Amino acid sequence: MIRVENVSRRSFLKVMGMGTGALVLGCRIDAEGAVGTARAMAGPAFEPNAFIAVSPDGTVTIVAHRSEMGQGSRTGLPMVVADEMEADWDRVVIVQADGDGRYGSQNTDGSRSMRQFYQPMREVGATARHMLVAAAATSWGVDASECEARLHEVIHKPTERSLGFGELAADAATLPVPSPESVELKSRDQFRYIGSETSVVDLPDFVTGRGIYGADVRLPDMVFAAIAHCPSVNGRAIGYDADAALAVPGVQQVVDVPGDGGVGGGFQTLGGVAVVADTTWAAFQGRERLAIQWEPGPHAAYDSATYRQRLEAAAEAPAHVVRESGDVDSALRSADRVVRASYYVPHLAQAPMEPPCATARFEGGRCEVWAPTQNPMGARDEVARALGIGPDDVTVHVTLLGGGFGRKSKPDYVVEAALVARHVGVPVQLVWAREDDIRFGYFHAVSAQQLEGGLDREGNCVAWLHRSVFPTIIATFNASARRASPNELGLGLIDVPFAVPNLRVENGDAEAHVRIGWMRSVSNIHHGFAVGSFVDELAAAAGRDAKTYLLDMIGPGRTIDLAADGVEYTNYGEPIDQYPLDTARLRNVIEVAAEAADWGSPRPDGRALGIAAHRTFLTYVAVVADVSVDDEGLPTVHGVYSALDCGVVVNRDRVRAQIEGAVIYGMSLALHGRITAREGAIEQSNFHDYPVVRMPEAPRTMEVRLIDSDALPTGVGEPGVPAVAPAITNAIYAASGKRIRELPILDLGGARRG
Repeated sequence: MIRVENVSRRSFLKVMGMGTGALVLGCRIDAEGAVGTARAMAGPAFEPNAFIAVSPDGTVTIVAHRSEMGQGSRTGLPMVVADEMEADWDRVVIVQADGDGRYGSQNTDGSRSMRQFYQPMREVGATARHMLVAAAATSWGVDASECEARLHEVIHKPTERSLGFGELAADAATLPVPSPESVELKSRDQFRYIGSETSVVDLPDFVTGRGIYGADVRLPDMVFAAIAHCPSVNGRAIGYDADAALAVPGVQQVVDVPGDGGVGGGFQTLGGVAVVADTTWAAFQGRERLAIQWEPGPHAAYDSATYRQRLEAAAEAPAHVVRESGDVDSALRSADRVVRASYYVPHLAQAPMEPPCATARFEGGRCEVWAPTQNPMGARDEVARALGIGPDDVTVHVTLLGGGFGRKSKPDYVVEAALVARHVGVPVQLVWAREDDIRFGYFHAVSAQQLEGGLDREGNCVAWLHRSVFPTIIATFNASARRASPNELGLGLIDVPFAVPNLRVENGDAEAHVRIGWMRSVSNIHHGFAVGSFVDELAAAAGRDAKTYLLDMIGPGRTIDLAADGVEYTNYGEPIDQYPLDTARLRNVIEVAAEAADWGSPRPDGRALGIAAHRTFLTYVAVVADVSVDDEGLPTVHGVYSALDCGVVVNRDRVRAQIEGAVIYGMSLALHGRITAREGAIEQSNFHDYPVVRMPEAPRTMEVRLIDSDALPTGVGEPGVPAVAPAITNAIYAASGKRIRELPILDLGGARRG
């Protein structure tokens, strides 16, 4: 039975029976994720950069170096290794890696795990298979071409003799490691696990409560802490009543926590006042008694309603041109009809089910951390910086994450735990309440967008102008930043795939007054909403079918070369020749999703379909929403049909589950998501005023169709989100004639906005 273990490096060596004939195989991966030279290591020659090991009893241990937060990377990447190796999945043990630069990037965000490590993990597995086959051939005195690995054994094909992997481990460990070029990878028709439906290896622990999440960590002599943060970012405490907090039973200490992690401060702590206690409850109660006096800082006047007005005014004025082709101004002047629309998306919070928490122990100038982090190396570096010690003096153990959505790639909460642990001298578990998570996180950028489209007499779009204004994530690291980074511009803004002869995209300046951070799909959320909605508006203005018009806007299947327009396009950090912007793939998912939803069939009065499509994190997604609108204007989402082309699909079960989860996440943002601020303070605090979709609102039908593809694997965790909101609002328009240009659709009372 496959199992998952969280062990230290030292325990890993013991598990593998080092010195008793184990084969340990690893590969070096540089900072860019490129595979270096693989090497065999046995006995004391083992180094902690191994991904795969075979013990004498035949157990295959595979290191999972990415964080597991329900998306299945702790299953998917080892599946790739086991497949190429021809290992029996039931005889695999998966070990969660600590933070260690020798594994390459461990930052589990950007939907990059499979796309960056599919090929390296194939090479690791195939190299192990090659060496085991060579060991068997040497043992039998035959040519290796006569042998093949087959489900945890090596078979001599002419005689059907066999040797198990465990029997071969010691001999294989003595062989030279072949170069990657000399190792043959499997062909697609030989895959055993890749492309299958495989349950996540953590599922038994998920459903029985055995899984260890951040708040489940327990250490001897451990205490608990909660921090009070200033209501406005970059503020600080100037006075508090420590005696009142210490009067709460169980409270032990009150600790000042330094902070420079506001706007411009990166991932360092916001600072504040920590209460240390015997229990989390006592720490929370003591925090309530502090009666802190705050110096609110430079963002105390931030009012999101006033800020919205400034953003919308900026979106109506000419701004910095980031993409241009043709003559948009002339085309708009000569158009038969010009359609204009403004769109607004508020701040949003990631709101993972598990709020941030971390446990830290500081002894002898070293810090050891246990945390649900998406970015263990980032956590290590930020802790080292805050404590003034070297990164090698910090160890980060990765627990299960109860959701992340980008929040837990920012390790400010880990830094807080480390600072408090150093002060108190015993292990500390620092816990954020849900209210802390909603009020003091890194928020998705609020945005205002203005779009104009010029139509000719036949209703074809001949001019496209899109102006987007939002505070940039760069302001989190540089408070003076006012304009979007190239990466943000490439998230659904400059990369629109339309065959419009005259096109201009502009980006306006905006100042950040809260910490801005990436959230699931990042700027694709607001850009996907505006673009997907505006194409539908153009279709309505032209009197054309929405799906047909969307396909016409995209034009024929082709590869788009943004560099020809002088556009700086980062392409999600991947080479454009390997991951081209291919409109044929986008057209295909639109057709597949429409077919799944039975597009064009009659619908009852007050019920209609809406469609939207988006290329996100190199993946092509189309969404059709089936929505009815009642007499009071309230929508019900009956069904959502998604089609996805993400290249090679490793685990169909997890891909489908992630897209289903993305539908619910996207619906939550569309129907309810809104973070507002007054006098610098975030007004929302929990799920009563920052709701998520619950079972009564969930669609009864969710269908996900996966496109079989030989293309390189791309992202899955984030691409399913952006097209959900415009598909729903387009369906509302088709059902009721009411156009939605502002999110969320519903107010807190359940009524429709606008």
